[in-house]
Amino acid sequence: MDTASFVRSLPKAELHLHIEGTLEPEMMFELAARNGIDLPFADIDEVRSAYEFSDLQSFLDIYYQGAAVLVTEPDFYDVMYAYLERAVADGVRRAEVFFDPQTHTERGIGFAVFLGGFTRAIEAARNQWGISAALIMCFLRHLPGSAAVTTWEEAMPFIDQVIGVGLDSGEVGNPPEQFAEAYRLAREAGLHAVAHAGEEGPPAYIIEALDALGAERIDHGVRCTDDPALVERLSAERIPLTMCPLSNLKLRVVDQLTDHNLKELLDRDVLVTVNSDDPAYFGGYVLDNYVAIAEALSLSRDDLVTLAGNSIRAAFLNDEEKAVLLGELEAVARG
Repeated sequence: MDTASFVRSLPKAELHLHIEGTLEPEMMFELAARNGIDLPFADIDEVRSAYEFSDLQSFLDIYYQGAAVLVTEPDFYDVMYAYLERAVADGVRRAEVFFDPQTHTERGIGFAVFLGGFTRAIEAARNQWGISAALIMCFLRHLPGSAAVTTWEEAMPFIDQVIGVGLDSGEVGNPPEQFAEAYRLAREAGLHAVAHAGEEGPPAYIIEALDALGAERIDHGVRCTDDPALVERLSAERIPLTMCPLSNLKLRVVDQLTDHNLKELLDRDVLVTVNSDDPAYFGGYVLDNYVAIAEALSLSRDDLVTLAGNSIRAAFLNDEEKAVLLGELEAVARG
């Protein structure tokens, strides 16, 4: 069995996936036509050629441009359903999906519209394929912390439709502590907390995310190895890192995948997971990420089973749900 087939067979969770980042060029054009929106690209090939990024900000510029084609409830349904169909094909059994409400509310699109589409697609996918999926609402860190609090207040009538809050967008110069109040409100409401940190920002941002925001998982966390004491803490406290190898390559966080620190962290007993981030833009869904990092770092099949198991352990599932999936994983691993 080749690596791709083996990884596909492993029950796994995807924990770092931005739904707006799954918008393939073909769907972007389809939705633009549906909604009468003019795109600054002549054709699909021109879109793909624009997907060459020098850093996080150059990606975000085109990312928000693409999200503008999402207007109606059926648009949000279509993008979520398409992602979940692809995730199922990659062996994903649980998806905890990020969405950016401010990207849509700033355009006058309300929570009822996008959450209506997302939740209807999640239910349809569960009925169709048995995949479990949930939503994590992210605050945009290039906007002020007060805007995150406002977004939280707008989300209150819909809060039963999400399981947690996150923090994304441009990291450098936007430290986590600015969003402490929004996170406090979310935690008091019983929601989980995750945060992007240590992608382009320093290890101190990871520490801030843990201590000022109460983050239970760190999204990316690549820069943690710049601080040996932080790595020890991540290992000792079993704090998951939701790493995204192809994203790190595409955004030049690493020059080549052979430079990635995922294997080093795995060997130091950090709860590392593999995810796809914004797969339409970064050239690969979760299976592609597993295969690429396995080849680059010469990961063993035991390593791949550990990564899949880590994803299940790091998911916001109850102990019984985790036990079922881990049991299935063990059965597959035994072959």
